[in-house]
Amino acid sequence: MTDHVDRFYEALTVLVGHGHIKQRLIKAFENNLVDIHEDELPVAIKQPFADLRQEMLRVSPLNGEGAICASVRKMSLDQASECAGHILALYREMARRHDDTRISLPLNDAEETRVPPFLVKSV
Repeated sequence: MTDHVDRFYEALTVLVGHGHIKQRLIKAFENNLVDIHEDELPVAIKQPFADLRQEMLRVSPLNGEGAICASVRKMSLDQASECAGHILALYREMARRHDDTRISLPLNDAEETRVPPFLVKSV
């Protein structure tokens, strides 16, 4: 799942960059998210990602144009911004789930885990 968190993060870095929102959305999805399969994602994220994928691939391409470009071209600016917002929400959920699986390490010596007396070897 770490790879997917990183890929969503990379998509977000494209989305917050320079350029027109539609061009950034195309680049973010094509370069980072298009080949992620819903089955690889946590259950809570599968359907929202499938919905995003469907929105990004809903228009049949014309004249050598890809389905993502065709779909985004047909979107209004509000729809493109909404898709970008969905990518942010999916990243937030992925990152939250990823952080929940990490082991919490002590921040200082006072928080260090103490060994119970019955586990200490006697000399």
